[in-house]
Amino acid sequence: MNETNIGANGFAGILAEENKISAQDVLYFRGEVFRDGVVSIQEADALLALNTRVQDKCPEWNEFFVEALTDYTVNQAEPRGYVTVDNAQWIIDAVKADGRVEAANELELLVRILSKSQSSPEVLVGFTLDQIAHAVLEGEGPLANGRTLRMGVIGEAEVELIRAVLYAFGGEGGISISKTEAEFLFDLNDALAPEGNHPAWRELFVKAIGNYLLAAATYGAPSRIEALAREEWLNDTDTDVAGTLAGAVSGIKGMFSRGFFDGIFDDAHSQIEKAWKIRNEKQARAELEAEKLDAAEAQWLIDRLHADGVIHDNERALLSFLKRESHDVDPKVQDLMDKEAISA
Repeated sequence: MNETNIGANGFAGILAEENKISAQDVLYFRGEVFRDGVVSIQEADALLALNTRVQDKCPEWNEFFVEALTDYTVNQAEPRGYVTVDNAQWIIDAVKADGRVEAANELELLVRILSKSQSSPEVLVGFTLDQIAHAVLEGEGPLANGRTLRMGVIGEAEVELIRAVLYAFGGEGGISISKTEAEFLFDLNDALAPEGNHPAWRELFVKAIGNYLLAAATYGAPSRIEALAREEWLNDTDTDVAGTLAGAVSGIKGMFSRGFFDGIFDDAHSQIEKAWKIRNEKQARAELEAEKLDAAEAQWLIDRLHADGVIHDNERALLSFLKRESHDVDPKVQDLMDKEAISA
Protein backbone atom coordinates (compact mmCIF):
# COMPACT_ATOMS: atom_id res chain seq x y z
CA MET A 1 0.00 0.00 0.00
CA ASN A 2 1.06 3.59 -0.60
CA GLU A 3 1.58 5.20 2.81
CA THR A 4 0.98 8.68 1.32
CA ASN A 5 -2.74 7.91 1.51
CA ILE A 6 -2.46 8.45 5.26
CA GLY A 7 -2.39 12.20 5.77
CA ALA A 8 -2.78 14.37 8.83
CA ASN A 9 -6.42 13.28 9.12
CA GLY A 10 -5.71 9.62 8.54
CA PHE A 11 -8.13 8.11 6.03
CA ALA A 12 -10.82 10.74 6.65
CA GLY A 13 -9.45 12.89 3.83
CA ILE A 14 -10.23 10.28 1.15
CA LEU A 15 -13.93 9.79 2.03
CA ALA A 16 -16.37 10.73 -0.73
CA GLU A 17 -18.49 12.59 1.80
CA GLU A 18 -17.18 14.16 5.00
CA ASN A 19 -18.19 12.41 8.24
CA LYS A 20 -19.78 9.50 6.41
CA ILE A 21 -18.38 6.11 5.31
CA SER A 22 -20.37 4.74 2.37
CA ALA A 23 -20.30 1.45 0.50
CA GLN A 24 -18.46 3.33 -2.26
CA ASP A 25 -15.73 4.30 0.22
CA VAL A 26 -15.35 0.68 1.32
CA LEU A 27 -14.99 -0.44 -2.31
CA TYR A 28 -12.22 2.14 -2.69
CA PHE A 29 -10.47 0.88 0.43
CA ARG A 30 -10.64 -2.70 -0.80
CA GLY A 31 -9.73 -2.01 -4.42
CA GLU A 32 -7.15 0.74 -4.12
CA VAL A 33 -5.92 1.39 -0.63
CA PHE A 34 -5.53 -2.26 0.46
CA ARG A 35 -5.03 -3.89 -2.93
CA ASP A 36 -1.68 -5.37 -1.83
CA GLY A 37 -3.41 -7.27 0.98
CA VAL A 38 -1.03 -5.90 3.58
CA VAL A 39 -2.06 -3.81 6.58
CA SER A 40 0.71 -1.82 8.29
CA ILE A 41 0.65 -0.52 11.85
CA GLN A 42 0.12 3.01 10.49
CA GLU A 43 -2.87 1.83 8.47
CA ALA A 44 -4.27 -0.13 11.41
CA ASP A 45 -4.07 2.94 13.62
CA ALA A 46 -5.69 5.05 10.88
CA LEU A 47 -8.58 2.59 10.52
CA LEU A 48 -9.17 2.59 14.27
CA ALA A 49 -9.14 6.39 14.35
CA LEU A 50 -11.56 6.61 11.41
CA ASN A 51 -13.93 4.14 13.05
CA THR A 52 -14.03 6.31 16.18
CA ARG A 53 -14.23 9.65 14.36
CA VAL A 54 -17.04 8.88 11.90
CA GLN A 55 -20.43 7.95 13.33
CA ASP A 56 -22.36 7.42 10.06
CA LYS A 57 -21.01 4.08 8.78
CA CYS A 58 -22.46 1.59 6.30
CA PRO A 59 -22.68 -2.16 7.11
CA GLU A 60 -19.94 -2.87 4.55
CA TRP A 61 -17.54 -0.78 6.63
CA ASN A 62 -18.08 -2.92 9.72
CA GLU A 63 -17.18 -6.08 7.78
CA PHE A 64 -14.11 -4.47 6.24
CA PHE A 65 -12.99 -2.92 9.54
CA VAL A 66 -13.15 -6.25 11.41
CA GLU A 67 -11.52 -8.16 8.56
CA ALA A 68 -8.61 -5.72 8.12
CA LEU A 69 -7.82 -5.28 11.81
CA THR A 70 -8.12 -9.02 12.53
CA ASP A 71 -5.76 -9.73 9.63
CA TYR A 72 -3.23 -7.23 10.93
CA THR A 73 -3.38 -8.36 14.57
CA VAL A 74 -3.28 -12.10 13.86
CA ASN A 75 -1.51 -12.60 10.53
CA GLN A 76 0.79 -9.62 10.05
CA ALA A 77 1.91 -8.44 13.49
CA GLU A 78 4.75 -10.67 14.66
CA PRO A 79 4.68 -13.49 15.57
CA ARG A 80 2.21 -14.36 12.83
CA GLY A 81 -0.75 -16.48 13.85
CA TYR A 82 -0.36 -15.56 17.51
CA VAL A 83 -1.36 -12.58 19.63
CA THR A 84 1.30 -11.45 22.10
CA VAL A 85 0.60 -9.66 25.36
CA ASP A 86 1.90 -6.42 23.81
CA ASN A 87 -0.32 -6.79 20.73
CA ALA A 88 -3.31 -7.63 22.93
CA GLN A 89 -2.72 -4.53 25.02
CA TRP A 90 -2.39 -2.45 21.84
CA ILE A 91 -5.80 -3.54 20.55
CA ILE A 92 -7.39 -3.14 24.00
CA ASP A 93 -6.04 0.40 24.35
CA ALA A 94 -7.19 1.19 20.81
CA VAL A 95 -10.84 0.19 21.26
CA LYS A 96 -11.59 1.18 24.82
CA ALA A 97 -12.93 4.55 25.92
CA ASP A 98 -12.81 5.11 29.68
CA GLY A 99 -12.12 1.39 29.98
CA ARG A 100 -15.15 0.38 27.89
CA VAL A 101 -15.80 -0.64 24.30
CA GLU A 102 -18.47 1.63 22.81
CA ALA A 103 -18.95 0.22 19.28
CA ALA A 104 -20.35 -3.19 18.33
CA ASN A 105 -17.83 -3.64 15.52
CA GLU A 106 -15.00 -3.19 18.04
CA LEU A 107 -16.51 -5.87 20.28
CA GLU A 108 -16.83 -8.12 17.24
CA LEU A 109 -13.18 -7.40 16.38
CA LEU A 110 -12.05 -8.69 19.78
CA VAL A 111 -13.99 -11.94 19.36
CA ARG A 112 -12.72 -12.42 15.81
CA ILE A 113 -9.11 -11.99 16.91
CA LEU A 114 -9.59 -14.64 19.59
CA SER A 115 -11.21 -16.94 17.05
CA LYS A 116 -8.58 -16.56 14.34
CA SER A 117 -5.41 -16.71 16.44
CA GLN A 118 -3.69 -19.94 17.37
CA SER A 119 -2.95 -18.52 20.80
CA SER A 120 -4.03 -15.35 22.62
CA PRO A 121 -3.14 -14.04 26.09
CA GLU A 122 -5.79 -14.33 28.77
CA VAL A 123 -5.82 -10.55 29.22
CA LEU A 124 -7.58 -10.29 25.86
CA VAL A 125 -10.31 -12.83 26.61
CA GLY A 126 -10.73 -11.33 30.08
CA PHE A 127 -11.21 -7.83 28.68
CA THR A 128 -13.67 -9.11 26.06
CA LEU A 129 -15.76 -11.01 28.60
CA ASP A 130 -15.73 -7.98 30.90
CA GLN A 131 -17.45 -5.91 28.20
CA ILE A 132 -20.34 -8.41 28.11
CA ALA A 133 -20.56 -8.56 31.89
CA HIS A 134 -20.73 -4.75 32.04
CA ALA A 135 -23.68 -4.75 29.65
CA VAL A 136 -25.48 -7.41 31.72
CA LEU A 137 -24.86 -5.81 35.11
CA GLU A 138 -25.10 -2.13 34.18
CA GLY A 139 -27.28 -2.17 31.06
CA GLU A 140 -24.68 -0.15 29.13
CA GLY A 141 -22.34 -0.53 26.16
CA PRO A 142 -22.81 -1.63 22.55
CA LEU A 143 -25.05 -4.57 23.51
CA ALA A 144 -27.57 -2.11 24.95
CA ASN A 145 -27.86 -0.07 21.74
CA GLY A 146 -31.45 -0.36 20.54
CA ARG A 147 -32.27 -2.96 23.21
CA THR A 148 -33.65 -2.91 26.72
CA LEU A 149 -31.46 -4.81 29.17
CA ARG A 150 -32.54 -5.69 32.70
CA MET A 151 -29.66 -4.69 34.93
CA GLY A 152 -28.25 -7.70 36.79
CA VAL A 153 -30.20 -10.23 34.72
CA ILE A 154 -28.60 -12.23 31.92
CA GLY A 155 -30.62 -13.08 28.83
CA GLU A 156 -30.13 -15.89 26.34
CA ALA A 157 -28.43 -13.66 23.77
CA GLU A 158 -25.79 -12.56 26.28
CA VAL A 159 -25.23 -16.16 27.41
CA GLU A 160 -24.63 -17.20 23.81
CA LEU A 161 -22.25 -14.29 23.23
CA ILE A 162 -20.22 -15.39 26.27
CA ARG A 163 -20.30 -18.93 24.89
CA ALA A 164 -19.02 -17.59 21.55
CA VAL A 165 -16.10 -15.82 23.26
CA LEU A 166 -15.18 -18.97 25.18
CA TYR A 167 -15.42 -21.04 22.00
CA ALA A 168 -13.25 -18.56 20.14
CA PHE A 169 -10.56 -18.51 22.81
CA GLY A 170 -10.38 -22.30 22.82
CA GLY A 171 -9.30 -22.56 19.20
CA GLU A 172 -8.92 -25.90 17.48
CA GLY A 173 -6.91 -27.38 20.32
CA GLY A 174 -10.00 -27.79 22.49
CA ILE A 175 -8.08 -26.98 25.68
CA SER A 176 -9.95 -26.88 28.97
CA ILE A 177 -11.53 -23.82 30.55
CA SER A 178 -8.83 -21.67 32.18
CA LYS A 179 -8.78 -20.38 35.75
CA THR A 180 -9.20 -16.81 34.45
CA GLU A 181 -12.39 -17.83 32.65
CA ALA A 182 -13.64 -19.80 35.66
CA GLU A 183 -13.06 -16.77 37.90
CA PHE A 184 -15.00 -14.59 35.47
CA LEU A 185 -17.96 -16.98 35.41
CA PHE A 186 -18.05 -17.19 39.21
CA ASP A 187 -17.78 -13.39 39.59
CA LEU A 188 -20.63 -12.83 37.13
CA ASN A 189 -22.77 -15.53 38.75
CA ASP A 190 -22.28 -13.94 42.18
CA ALA A 191 -23.30 -10.53 40.81
CA LEU A 192 -26.44 -11.65 38.97
CA ALA A 193 -29.92 -11.26 40.41
CA PRO A 194 -31.20 -14.47 42.08
CA GLU A 195 -34.14 -14.73 39.68
CA GLY A 196 -34.98 -13.95 36.07
CA ASN A 197 -31.80 -15.26 34.43
CA HIS A 198 -32.16 -17.43 31.35
CA PRO A 199 -31.82 -21.19 32.05
CA ALA A 200 -29.00 -21.38 29.49
CA TRP A 201 -26.80 -19.51 31.97
CA ARG A 202 -26.98 -22.27 34.59
CA GLU A 203 -26.05 -24.93 32.06
CA LEU A 204 -23.08 -22.93 30.79
CA PHE A 205 -21.91 -22.02 34.30
CA VAL A 206 -22.11 -25.58 35.65
CA LYS A 207 -20.49 -27.29 32.68
CA ALA A 208 -17.74 -24.72 32.20
CA ILE A 209 -16.72 -24.66 35.89
CA GLY A 210 -16.98 -28.43 36.00
CA ASN A 211 -14.68 -28.62 32.99
CA TYR A 212 -12.09 -26.41 34.70
CA LEU A 213 -12.16 -28.46 37.90
CA LEU A 214 -12.23 -31.93 36.37
CA ALA A 215 -10.36 -31.42 33.12
CA ALA A 216 -7.35 -29.35 34.20
CA ALA A 217 -5.84 -29.87 30.72
CA THR A 218 -5.12 -33.59 31.28
CA TYR A 219 -5.21 -36.06 28.42
CA GLY A 220 -8.36 -37.77 29.57
CA ALA A 221 -10.32 -34.57 30.14
CA PRO A 222 -13.46 -33.65 28.23
CA SER A 223 -12.59 -30.91 25.74
CA ARG A 224 -13.51 -27.26 26.13
CA ILE A 225 -15.82 -27.69 23.16
CA GLU A 226 -17.79 -30.46 24.86
CA ALA A 227 -18.02 -28.44 28.06
CA LEU A 228 -19.41 -25.38 26.29
CA ALA A 229 -21.83 -27.17 23.97
CA ARG A 230 -25.51 -26.81 24.62
CA GLU A 231 -27.10 -30.11 25.56
CA GLU A 232 -29.04 -30.46 22.30
CA TRP A 233 -25.80 -30.15 20.30
CA LEU A 234 -24.25 -33.11 22.11
CA ASN A 235 -27.38 -35.22 21.80
CA ASP A 236 -27.38 -34.79 18.03
CA THR A 237 -24.14 -33.99 16.22
CA ASP A 238 -26.16 -33.33 13.05
CA THR A 239 -27.74 -30.30 14.71
CA ASP A 240 -27.50 -27.04 12.78
CA VAL A 241 -25.81 -25.08 15.54
CA ALA A 242 -26.17 -21.69 13.91
CA GLY A 243 -29.83 -22.41 13.18
CA THR A 244 -30.46 -23.52 16.74
CA LEU A 245 -29.16 -20.20 17.98
CA ALA A 246 -31.06 -18.05 15.50
CA GLY A 247 -33.76 -17.15 18.01
CA ALA A 248 -31.33 -16.69 20.88
CA VAL A 249 -29.15 -14.14 19.14
CA SER A 250 -31.78 -12.43 17.00
CA GLY A 251 -31.83 -9.45 19.35
CA ILE A 252 -28.12 -8.72 18.83
CA LYS A 253 -27.41 -10.35 15.48
CA GLY A 254 -27.95 -7.11 13.59
CA MET A 255 -25.21 -5.42 15.58
CA PHE A 256 -22.50 -7.58 14.05
CA SER A 257 -21.26 -8.42 10.55
CA ARG A 258 -23.04 -10.94 8.35
CA GLY A 259 -22.10 -14.47 9.29
CA PHE A 260 -20.51 -13.53 12.63
CA PHE A 261 -22.39 -16.04 14.77
CA ASP A 262 -22.72 -18.52 11.91
CA GLY A 263 -18.96 -18.62 11.48
CA ILE A 264 -18.19 -18.97 15.18
CA PHE A 265 -20.68 -21.75 15.85
CA ASP A 266 -20.38 -23.63 12.56
CA ASP A 267 -16.66 -23.97 13.19
CA ALA A 268 -17.38 -24.97 16.76
CA HIS A 269 -19.81 -27.69 15.64
CA SER A 270 -17.13 -29.44 13.62
CA GLN A 271 -14.90 -29.24 16.68
CA ILE A 272 -17.63 -30.88 18.76
CA GLU A 273 -17.71 -33.84 16.38
CA LYS A 274 -13.93 -34.22 16.64
CA ALA A 275 -14.10 -33.95 20.42
CA TRP A 276 -16.69 -36.73 20.64
CA LYS A 277 -14.59 -39.00 18.43
CA ILE A 278 -11.52 -38.41 20.58
CA ARG A 279 -13.43 -38.97 23.82
CA ASN A 280 -14.95 -42.21 22.56
CA GLU A 281 -11.49 -43.52 21.74
CA LYS A 282 -10.00 -42.81 25.18
CA GLN A 283 -9.29 -45.57 27.59
CA ALA A 284 -11.29 -45.74 30.81
CA ARG A 285 -8.17 -45.35 32.93
CA ALA A 286 -7.32 -42.01 31.32
CA GLU A 287 -10.88 -40.77 31.80
CA LEU A 288 -10.88 -41.71 35.48
CA GLU A 289 -7.59 -39.92 36.02
CA ALA A 290 -9.02 -36.76 34.47
CA GLU A 291 -12.11 -36.88 36.64
CA LYS A 292 -10.30 -36.52 39.96
CA LEU A 293 -10.85 -33.36 41.95
CA ASP A 294 -7.55 -32.75 43.75
CA ALA A 295 -6.81 -30.75 46.92
CA ALA A 296 -5.79 -27.51 45.16
CA GLU A 297 -8.85 -27.50 42.92
CA ALA A 298 -11.04 -28.37 45.90
CA GLN A 299 -9.73 -25.45 47.98
CA TRP A 300 -10.28 -23.04 45.08
CA LEU A 301 -13.86 -24.27 44.73
CA ILE A 302 -14.60 -23.96 48.44
CA ASP A 303 -13.16 -20.44 48.54
CA ARG A 304 -15.29 -19.40 45.58
CA LEU A 305 -18.46 -20.97 46.97
CA HIS A 306 -17.97 -19.16 50.29
CA ALA A 307 -16.90 -15.85 48.69
CA ASP A 308 -20.25 -14.14 49.29
CA GLY A 309 -21.42 -16.32 52.18
CA VAL A 310 -24.29 -17.90 50.24
CA ILE A 311 -24.52 -21.16 48.26
CA HIS A 312 -26.64 -20.12 45.28
CA ASP A 313 -28.85 -22.44 43.24
CA ASN A 314 -26.38 -22.46 40.33
CA GLU A 315 -23.58 -23.36 42.75
CA ARG A 316 -25.66 -26.20 44.19
CA ALA A 317 -26.19 -27.40 40.63
CA LEU A 318 -22.40 -27.31 40.16
CA LEU A 319 -21.85 -29.42 43.30
CA SER A 320 -24.44 -31.89 42.05
CA PHE A 321 -22.64 -32.08 38.71
CA LEU A 322 -19.29 -32.71 40.42
CA LYS A 323 -20.78 -35.39 42.67
CA ARG A 324 -22.21 -37.13 39.63
CA GLU A 325 -19.18 -36.79 37.35
CA SER A 326 -16.14 -36.98 39.64
CA HIS A 327 -14.84 -40.36 40.78
CA ASP A 328 -12.52 -38.97 43.43
CA VAL A 329 -13.77 -35.91 45.35
CA ASP A 330 -11.59 -34.19 47.93
CA PRO A 331 -12.87 -34.83 51.51
CA LYS A 332 -13.44 -31.09 52.10
CA VAL A 333 -15.74 -30.88 49.10
CA GLN A 334 -17.46 -34.11 50.10
CA ASP A 335 -18.11 -32.65 53.57
CA LEU A 336 -19.66 -29.57 51.96
CA MET A 337 -21.81 -31.77 49.72
CA ASP A 338 -23.02 -33.71 52.75
CA LYS A 339 -23.70 -30.51 54.71
CA GLU A 340 -25.73 -29.07 51.85
CA ALA A 341 -27.49 -32.41 51.21
CA ILE A 342 -26.33 -32.42 47.60
CA SER A 343 -27.64 -35.27 45.46
CA ALA A 344 -26.19 -36.44 42.17
